Parts: sequence; structure tokens; C-alpha cells
Amino acid sequence: PNCIRLPLLSGHLDAGSGAIFTLQFTRLDAFWKGVLEFRKRIDPQSLFSESRSVMHSVLELLTAMQVSFACTDHGLKAPRTSEPNKQNTSSPNTASAARARFRTVALIARSLGSFTHRHHISLKESTGKLTGMKYRNLGKSGLRVSCLGLGTWVTFGGQISDEVAEQLMTIAYENGVNLFDTAEVYSAGKAEIILGNIIRKKCWRRSSLVITTKLYWGGKAETERGLSRKHIIEGLKGSLQRLQLEYVDVVFANRPDSNTPMEEIVRAMTHVINHGMSMYWGTSRWSAMEIMEAYSVARQFNLIPPVCEQAEYHLFQRDKVEMQLPELYHKIGVGVVSWSPLACGIITGKYENGIPDSSRASLKSNQWLREKILSDDGRKQQAKLKELTHIAEKLSCTLPQLAIAWCLRNEGVLPKITAHVASDIDKILGNRPHSKKDYHH
Repeated sequence: PNCIRLPLLSGHLDAGSGAIFTLQFTRLDAFWKGVLEFRKRIDPQSLFSESRSVMHSVLELLTAMQVSFACTDHGLKAPRTSEPNKQNTSSPNTASAARARFRTVALIARSLGSFTHRHHISLKESTGKLTGMKYRNLGKSGLRVSCLGLGTWVTFGGQISDEVAEQLMTIAYENGVNLFDTAEVYSAGKAEIILGNIIRKKCWRRSSLVITTKLYWGGKAETERGLSRKHIIEGLKGSLQRLQLEYVDVVFANRPDSNTPMEEIVRAMTHVINHGMSMYWGTSRWSAMEIMEAYSVARQFNLIPPVCEQAEYHLFQRDKVEMQLPELYHKIGVGVVSWSPLACGIITGKYENGIPDSSRASLKSNQWLREKILSDDGRKQQAKLKELTHIAEKLSCTLPQLAIAWCLRNEGVLPKITAHVASDIDKILGNRPHSKKDYHH
């Protein structure tokens, strides 16, 4: 069976400092389902008691989880099957064994971070009093970010002047946006320099900003790209110098790196966080399986797991964000930062009659985008956008406004996008992902 070794921190019930237990499971889905059931049925405070009814519920869930485990500090063991039910529960030895199993299951639940205090901070939205901007927690972390953020890809240090970049960032900040995203590769580092200069010039409080950057492509040398420990640490130091900041709030792994062991990546990210170079770390364009692997490695070695995934999400790109990532959020608390809600400008409608000279598709470095727009699929997308324009007109908004609001629709950000309107959009797009439940009807 699969195996995870989890260190226990001191203060976890009666486990001593440095205790280790090994968790074995035959089915990961059954295990996670059991953990979620714990959260629903077991009061965290009751784990400190030895109530017969609580122990019975715990043992029942343990059987359903199909796991076996052993704690090195106590030598506690529990079988995978329902063997405890065959024993005489009235005997002292059986009762003692039940309490031992109960304490061990409680240790697992608490070590995995499955329980939160009943008065834990709400993860619901809040609205800025002066700007009306809505804020949410980033994943299940405590970091509050604006629902809308400003990115710097292609624009900062490329398409627009430094003055225009400052104007855009000022408008965003004054209207409640606190999330500003960049990357070491954007305009070969110029985007980070411009972003840092603007922050310094405007004298905005650093504590009021959420600055994120991404690492992978840092230079031409072999050691200047990838997610090795060397590049993560050196790359982030370089980003901080260009940004003129002591730390970023989130550092993203800009893509997976099959050449670097996952443990090395997670250890390096934990290192930069522990040394104050970043507050959190996340992934970008990683698969659900890769994110889950990073989380498992973090839990196995008592490291820091990723807090969010940065994924492409817009009217024409839906499967990952709507089908895969919600499950990760509920299982391990990984949130989503979506990028390109306008599909690199395609959804603005500017490419309806060709490629404008001032557009990003006209740039030599974006030949791939030009080819995509002029392809058969690109022409089909333009036809769908014409139909969507009629919906936007009925709602008294522009097509870009409709597209961005649609990305936020599940959180009730724009009341105008009712279930009926969302259904009309789905009919035009014809790409609504179907869950397993849909096929059962």
C-alpha cells in the first residue's frame, strides 16, 4: 500500500515531541473521504475526551478509511479492517486498545490539519467600504486578496510605457485592487523593475499590497532556469532586488519541473519562506496530481505545502478550474488565482476583423497567438463572441466586463449573471464541463 510518514508536533494530545507515525492506505480517495467525514461528524474538542460514543464514531470512520498506522512514540497500531468489532468491547484490554486507536486517529486528523477551531476566521467575502472591491482568502490561508488583480505579462516593460504602467497600477490600487502579479521572465526582468519603481514612487504601505512573482525561466544558463534549490533561492533573490522589496507575498513555481525531485522543490520553497523572502508559495500550470504530490511531500517531511494554483481560466478554457481544482480546494485547501480572463485579449473582440498593429498578437514573440486567432478554432471563437455581445448589451456592459464577471460568477460577484444568463452563455459556448454526476442522470 501507499505510505506516508508524518511528524507530530509537541502538544498534540499526549504525543511526545518528535513522535512519528506511519500511515498506510490502500485507497487515497477513501482516506480523504474519511478525513472530510471527521470534520463533519466529530467536534475537535471531543478529541481530548474518551467518550464511548465519540470513540465508537472514530472507530467506525477508521474502518471506512481503510488505513493502518503506527506511532513510534507509543507503539499504537490499528488494523485496516473491522476486526475491533469482533472483540468483546467490555474487556479492559479491548477498551484500552480502543482508546489507543482513538488517540492515534485523533493525532492523524490534527497532524493533517483537518481540524480548525470552531471560532476560526470566516473564509467568506468582505467588501471594501470606500471602493466596493470584494476580498477573499487565498485558498484556505489567512491572506486576504482582492477578487481582481493586475498582471504585468507583455504590458509592463513591453507594450506600454512606464508612465502608462504607473497610471494603470494607480487606478487599480485606488479602486481596491491589492494583488499585483509579475514574474522573473516577464520582459526579461523589466516588468519586476517597473513594478518595484512604481511601488517605491507612490509610497504605498507595503503591508497593504499583495505582490506575487513566478520562477522558472531566469536566464540562458542551465542553472538559471528550472526549479532546483539553487535557482529557486537565487532566482527569488534576483526578483527581490529588481522589485526593491524585502519579500514577496507569494512566489509561484511557474511550471512543473520533471528534472527536479518534488522533495527538493518543496524544501526550497519552505526555505525561502522560513528565511522571510516570501510569505507563501504556489504553483502555476501544474496538474492536480503534481499539486497533490507536493502537498503529500510537505506533510510527509513537515514542510510547507502550496497555498494556491495559478491557472488559465476564461470563456474558452474551463475544465481545470471548474472540474479539478475545486476538489483540491476541499481536500487540501489549495485555492485558485486565474490568469488571462480575456484569453490574451481575444475576448475583447479586437481581433474580429484581423490583427491590429498595436495588439499583442502583432508582436513577433507572440506568433503563436496570431496563428491561434487565424485558425479555424479562432474563427469559431469570434463567431461565439458576436453572440455573447448581444448578452452583454442586454446587461448594459461591455464584452470584456461580461467575461471577467463570468469568471467570478460562482461567488456572486455580479448579481446580473443569474442562473438563466449563465445558462444562455453555456449554450453559446458549448463547452460546459460535465461532472460524473451529470452522466448519472
